[in-house]
Parts: sequence; C-alpha cells; structure tokens
Amino acid sequence: MWLGRREINERYVDMSHGKTRYLEAGSGPPLILLHMFGLTKGAHCWLLNIEELAERFHVLAPDYVGWGFGDRLNQAYSFGYLVDFVREFQDVLGFERTHVVGHAVGGWIAMLLAYESPQRVDKLVLAGSGGLSQPIRAEHAKTPTPEDIRARLEKTMNVSPEDLDRLTDEEVRITQLPGALDAYQRVLEHFADTENRDRYEVSRRFPHIAVPTLIVWGGRDEVTNMDMARTLQTGIPESRLTVIEDGGHYLPTTHAPEFNRIVAEFLAG
Repeated sequence: MWLGRREINERYVDMSHGKTRYLEAGSGPPLILLHMFGLTKGAHCWLLNIEELAERFHVLAPDYVGWGFGDRLNQAYSFGYLVDFVREFQDVLGFERTHVVGHAVGGWIAMLLAYESPQRVDKLVLAGSGGLSQPIRAEHAKTPTPEDIRARLEKTMNVSPEDLDRLTDEEVRITQLPGALDAYQRVLEHFADTENRDRYEVSRRFPHIAVPTLIVWGGRDEVTNMDMARTLQTGIPESRLTVIEDGGHYLPTTHAPEFNRIVAEFLAG
C-alpha cells in the first residue's frame, strides 16, 4: 500500500547505479509512466493516474535516478543516462517492450527512447512534452519551502485534503534526503547547458520515431504551448493530437479522469 492506496505497491529494485523506487499496480500489458522535471518530482506525480490505468494495464512508475527516494549518483547526469535508465528499468523487471507515457521532460525522455530503441516501445503517449531545447524555468533552480510545495500541489493536483497532506509530506521528505540537493544541482547543470539541450533536441529525430504516438495537450498550457504540440504532430509520422481545451501543463493531474480515459483508449486500441 502506498499513500493510503491499497492497490498501489511501493517497491525498490537494484539497478547499476543503486536502488530505484517505483510504484506498481494492475495487470495486463506493461505501461511505464515517466514523470516531469523538478527537485521534488517522482513517481508520486502519477497518483491520480495509476489506479485507473491499472484497471487495464500493468502500470509501473519509477523515480528517475537522481529523483525521488532512490539512490543518487555522485557524477554528472545527462539526457542519455536517463534514457538508458529506462531501458535498464525494463530489463531488470523482465520486459522486452512496454507502452510508455511521458509528461513534460518525461515525454522528452520517452521520445529519445522511441528514437533510439523503437523495439522497446509498443505505443507512445506524450503529454505537455519538452524536447525542443526550451530553457530551464527559474522556479526549477530554487529549493521550495514546505509552504511552496503545498501551494503548488493545491493548484496542480485535484486531490482530497488528506491526499494533499500526504503528497506534501512526500515531497518535503525528498528535499530532506541526504545528497538530494547536490544530485539535483548536477541535474540542473546538465539540463541548463544549451549545448547539451541542443544535442538532444528531438525535432530532427521526429521522422525516425516509428511507433504509434498520441500527443495529449492542454489548450492553456503555459509552459509548452500549442505550437509545440503541432510541431510534434507534424513531425512524428504515426502521431495524432488530442487537446483538452481547458487543460494546462499539469493536465494529467488537473484533468485526470479525461486524461486517463484518452490514454487508456489509445493504448488499448
């Protein structure tokens, strides 16, 4: 049981860098959920999606190496390392291929995975995805206070007061973990470097992403606007775009029922 959810199991798995935490629920075709960017982000970002998607899929939501409650690396992080992390996560759990859903930076990582290793991805879902070398937002560079964390969660997670308390505690704990701030600083240094971002910019890779792809976007996304969504749809051959008109950048959690339905129907179709 995780955060009061009896159907969601919190597990740890040994990988080459150390231990990684992941959340698991359901049975059926395997589905990996890749979370967004930020010091306090992790598998818990999918709280409002895991249970409903688990009615039809075997859902696995990992903390990236360097995030959440897993071990940190005492070295530089990179986009390439995170893509390899997903491949290794598939390997250690015994999956040759899975569906992959990525939100924001998670979508960037998912696209790079589909480009480099299409045999590992059944279907791809991109929600408010990065990938066109946008600059790091200033809010990512500061350590949030407990008050900051709670205020953001109130705006971006449509949850009960009890779940709001649990999620706030979860994210505050992440900021207090030994080595968490140092590891995140190394993440920021790599992701903020223009040369690194340009090297992994995905638009030139679009024609070679050869897996069925659903692009889900918020019509009011203030971070990755509709121009980005249309660029993805135009560039990725087997893609289609679905817009949640009143959704913003956090649509997987602000519009969870609609998002879950759209994703499940696409993956099962």
